Amino acid sequence: MVAYLTRIFGLNRLGLAEDVVQDTLCRAIESWPTHGVPANPSAWLMRAARNRAIDILRRDEQFRVLTPELVHLVNQANDDGPDPVAFESEIRDDQLRMMFSCCHPDLSTDAQVTLILKTLCGFSVSEIAHALLANEDSIEKRLGRARTLLRQSGATIELTSLDQIPERLEAVYQAIYLLFNEGYHSSRSEQTVREDLCFEAIRLALLLSEHPACATPKTHALLSLLCFHAARLSGRLSEDGSLLQLEMQDRSRWDQHLMARGSHFLEKAMTGTQISDFHFEAMIAAMHCAAPEYEATDWRNIARIYNNLYDLRPTPVVALNRAIARGKLFGPDQGLAELNNIPDIGKLKDYPFYAAAQGEFHLEAGRPAEAAAHFENAIRLARNPSEALFFENKRSQCE
Repeated sequence: MVAYLTRIFGLNRLGLAEDVVQDTLCRAIESWPTHGVPANPSAWLMRAARNRAIDILRRDEQFRVLTPELVHLVNQANDDGPDPVAFESEIRDDQLRMMFSCCHPDLSTDAQVTLILKTLCGFSVSEIAHALLANEDSIEKRLGRARTLLRQSGATIELTSLDQIPERLEAVYQAIYLLFNEGYHSSRSEQTVREDLCFEAIRLALLLSEHPACATPKTHALLSLLCFHAARLSGRLSEDGSLLQLEMQDRSRWDQHLMARGSHFLEKAMTGTQISDFHFEAMIAAMHCAAPEYEATDWRNIARIYNNLYDLRPTPVVALNRAIARGKLFGPDQGLAELNNIPDIGKLKDYPFYAAAQGEFHLEAGRPAEAAAHFENAIRLARNPSEALFFENKRSQCE
């Protein structure tokens, strides 16, 4: 809805579009319990938002000169609602345009990603802060500066040239990647796994892959990675709602269709000369999916690919995952040594899975008391009940 209205109002009036959407949703909350949910809720919401936009255009001085043309644009759909096929196509195109429009060149990459996550993905400030390893105040300020810049620049939702796409594509990738990660392992929700976010990320990535200027090897690598991860969603939680480690998951529950889709996109990703961090992540995910049982996991190749990934993306989280892989390959004491040598380790001090990895390696090495202390720390840092329950179960294994 925001993307649709912003195409009409202009990106410089993003706040106005968001206000109209908020007002429309409030009307739905008030109206639907009394009159019933409409047969086509999406069309009802879009029509109500369109009518609200027309009301604002007609009474607002700053739009008065442009009102006839703008009203014609927002009033194109007839009173019975838009044609479903054309409607879905129009909204899909609006969202794709909006993703790139949020990546204004005068904004930093972090600000571009923040704007996409807030505007198109519906992230809260808290969720954005966690995804970007930032505090909430800085995210609020970043959003405020971004909206001010767009308002002052007179930016529109339309790209003036296809040449603008490559320079904005990286921020779009990051936003889709972070959206999927939040669904795969939610940082704030009571639900640890949010499939709605995961499949929304896949949908947006598919939008990119269907556009000739965006159908790059990196786009296909990202799609491959998301499909491989999504294939394992149904096996990640136990009956009590706690997380299940990879070795405990029932692989018969993994989605074979999504794994096949992951392989398909990985093959397409290998057709060019470009290789990216998404290529390496997709290869690792493919190896996990290919192993018929946990004991057959190819840790040697996984550790090797993590080295390549770290060369391209030298972040503490990648270093943590590489350390875990090397610990699985060379033993728990080597894993602990790798964990202790992670550069910029301070960024992981509040990350519960760093403490959990330490606990896991101590437990494997036969030191349950040390392991329990690390799992206690992980429980303290847990971000939701499911994480806390998982760490409590691990601590109980130390007794």
